[in-house]
Amino acid sequence: MQKPKFKDQRPNSKRMRFDIITIFPEFFGEAFDHGIIRRARAAGLVEVEAHDLRSWTSDKHRMVDDRPFGGGDGMVLKPEPIFAAVEALTGSSRREDYNPRTRVVLLSPQGKVLTQAMASEFVQDTEHLVLICGRYEGVDERVADALVTDEISIGDYILSGGEPAALVLVDAITRLLPGALGSETSALNESFSAGLLDCPQYTRPPEFKGMQVPDVLLGGNHAEIARWRREAALDKTARNRPDLLKKN
Repeated sequence: MQKPKFKDQRPNSKRMRFDIITIFPEFFGEAFDHGIIRRARAAGLVEVEAHDLRSWTSDKHRMVDDRPFGGGDGMVLKPEPIFAAVEALTGSSRREDYNPRTRVVLLSPQGKVLTQAMASEFVQDTEHLVLICGRYEGVDERVADALVTDEISIGDYILSGGEPAALVLVDAITRLLPGALGSETSALNESFSAGLLDCPQYTRPPEFKGMQVPDVLLGGNHAEIARWRREAALDKTARNRPDLLKKN
């Protein structure tokens, strides 16, 4: 397999390549054929490809897992096919030798929890992301030791595998790419971008089932609207995510 090349459809624009290593490539099916990711792909901002880990096995049974040393429940993903896959996709099986704009991410519950700041960092520093989807009881630790630049979790809970987390990461990063959203300021005004949750949003009709849109939003005074939105964002953050206020 050759090292991936980017399609230069939009000169001087930021482009991102995602290569996903998984034992269930069919999981992704049409997942990237909708909404913002579809538009970003059509514009040449993003390339996404899911690769079957079994393509890099060498035995007739195409085994990708084995029992853990020391005993215990479940199975562990073997290092050999993952090393071969990463080398094929990056040109190296040593993270020290990757292109400076390439990062290899292991999606696992043991990783750092994904934040908006982390997604922004990927957009700034990276052009090629290889995502390794964990499964079963995890991945042989030598993969993390030698290949992985970032180990990421999407929350303090357990999934059946890293595939849903890969979808989340691709979406979170893609929408931050310049040109991916309809408005260049959209991503700046969303929850977490300023360390707070977003303020409540309303649209027509102004009255529905006895519930009124706040008068300030209907008055046209932009300074008052900005002040109300800030106060409403603080109130919602205090109710739903008080931990965020402690960080600010």
